[in-house]
Amino acid sequence: MKALVTGATGFVGQALVRRLQAMGAEVIGLGRNRLRLTQLESQGVRALYTDLADAQAIHSVCQGQEVVFHVAAFSSPWGQAQDFYRSNVIATQNVIHACEEGGVKRLVHVSTPGIYFRYESRLDVREDEPLPGQVVNEYTRTKLLAEGEIDRAFARGLPVITIRPRAIFGPGDTSILPRLVDRLEKGRLRVIGDGKNITDLTYIENVVDALLLCATSPQTTLGKKYNITNGTPVKMWEMIEKLCQALGYEFPRRSISYNSALAAATFLEIIYALLPGNPEPPFTRYVVGLLAKSTTLDISAARQELGYQPRVSNEEGFAEFVRWWKDTHP
Repeated sequence: MKALVTGATGFVGQALVRRLQAMGAEVIGLGRNRLRLTQLESQGVRALYTDLADAQAIHSVCQGQEVVFHVAAFSSPWGQAQDFYRSNVIATQNVIHACEEGGVKRLVHVSTPGIYFRYESRLDVREDEPLPGQVVNEYTRTKLLAEGEIDRAFARGLPVITIRPRAIFGPGDTSILPRLVDRLEKGRLRVIGDGKNITDLTYIENVVDALLLCATSPQTTLGKKYNITNGTPVKMWEMIEKLCQALGYEFPRRSISYNSALAAATFLEIIYALLPGNPEPPFTRYVVGLLAKSTTLDISAARQELGYQPRVSNEEGFAEFVRWWKDTHP
């Protein structure tokens, strides 16, 4: 397989590149983290510094590729609208056009189930359920716009397939669990709501499994979107308590109601949006919703149509994360 991976210096991209290389694929990795690009090169990967908003740059490297995995994105609960649009919409447009002009056989796109979010608990959400009328932040807005670009490309004849992986974690994680650890270290985490909400997680290697399945899935899967999770929901605050026990932190003793936390987050977002440099608030409405409301996804379509089966359980993945964290954060 000749494969191109955008976002190859990110959490998912690095894991995908490693697996492709182990399979003997001819891999090109694109990214903007020069240190990680150098590390990939030292491992025998052709790694290129590329700004995906530069149409010409992506066009030249897509020529002759069999599969392009578009993993790159600006993923954050906070940031400038133009940065999200540039990284998530314009970049996707450029990747699509480069694939069309380069004769790429398949484009595998990574989206987000964040587009389902409604500030309310939602269980077993399917891919075809109506989306909320209003998005929660610029990240989900631009990822939804990117999906629209993918849909239009498919209508023009480009073979595309999309996954929506939920809450990716594991060794190398830079977002989900590390953000929780940071708050626990600083004593800035409170239990929000009744503490009984459940959520889906997805171990990093399970996400890579799904991406590889998409690269060779039947023609009937093209143009579709697939939820990806570990298939077994967890109780959010029980998981955080286990994290505390594993890493030696005190579990939050204080709690706050969901409505109070949401009101505080709304106030903070207004204030921080006015500050120079647009710094990220201590917490946002989206983060409050994630920590207080239940969200689980129906992955039956991925199981039946892609042949996806989560290999690594939540428990196994959690143990791997803890082991990695202790090794890298002595």
